Amino acid sequence: MSNPVLNERAMQSAQTWAPPASGSSHFPPVAEPPTTTEPLSDGPTSPWSGKAMTVGGVVSATSVLFVLLLLAAAFGWYQQGEPEQVQLADGTIGYNYSIPALAWGGLIGGFVLVLVLWRKPELARFIAPIYALAQGVFIGAISRMYETLWDGIVVQAAGATIAVFAVMLVLYRTRIIKVTRRFRMIVTAATIGVMLFYGVTLLIRLFAGADSVSFLASPSLLGIAFSLFVAGLAAFNLALDFDFIERGVEQGLDKKFEWYAAFGLLVTIIWLYLEMLRLLSKLRQQ
Repeated sequence: MSNPVLNERAMQSAQTWAPPASGSSHFPPVAEPPTTTEPLSDGPTSPWSGKAMTVGGVVSATSVLFVLLLLAAAFGWYQQGEPEQVQLADGTIGYNYSIPALAWGGLIGGFVLVLVLWRKPELARFIAPIYALAQGVFIGAISRMYETLWDGIVVQAAGATIAVFAVMLVLYRTRIIKVTRRFRMIVTAATIGVMLFYGVTLLIRLFAGADSVSFLASPSLLGIAFSLFVAGLAAFNLALDFDFIERGVEQGLDKKFEWYAAFGLLVTIIWLYLEMLRLLSKLRQQ
């Protein structure tokens, strides 16, 4: 799943419920002390906590979400069970996997939570942990399926995901990759295009059969090239996430926004991991 959360619309929305940045001139003017003998009043209370978003806070929130994700993934892995062996048309033995209903529920529930949080970012600290648990069950189930078919692929996919994350962070911090307005527009447009493509192909496969869009799982050059493109696109979305977090800290968004940023980062990393699983499975079939 691509990341529809950390975008320009979200940044503009966040500024409507975030405190001014440190040193900002947008604080209300300080009133002159009263000249009468009336009791002093603290005045109206501010709705803001006075604490601003920090990179450390985002890291802490992201760490909590990953712990929840891994715990749920372990449960999903256990629930998956062993595949059913079937005899194929050519006489060879194949495997028939059935993802548990609970795992599919986690996937669908996670998508619904993304839509809710997209409209209500202030609920991030409550919704993000639920999302991590829901997606974790699906991640665990799908990971065991891949691991059964291709031994060691889960460790490879996780390692590749960590490596891509580290490389993108270095490229972003050294400004080798500069997130400009044009860069954001191109990556966002491509991401939306991939989301729509996946949605359309899902509908086609539901009505025309799983083999109707075969190149998505095919180890052909076209299938591998497509997986490389999508994995690269997920990596570029990490740059957008880093930029979004950095600008949020610079603009002094409210501390609540740390959970929203961590949620968006988690969405991208999950997407990247799933694309790595798909890509590596195709390469294993070569």
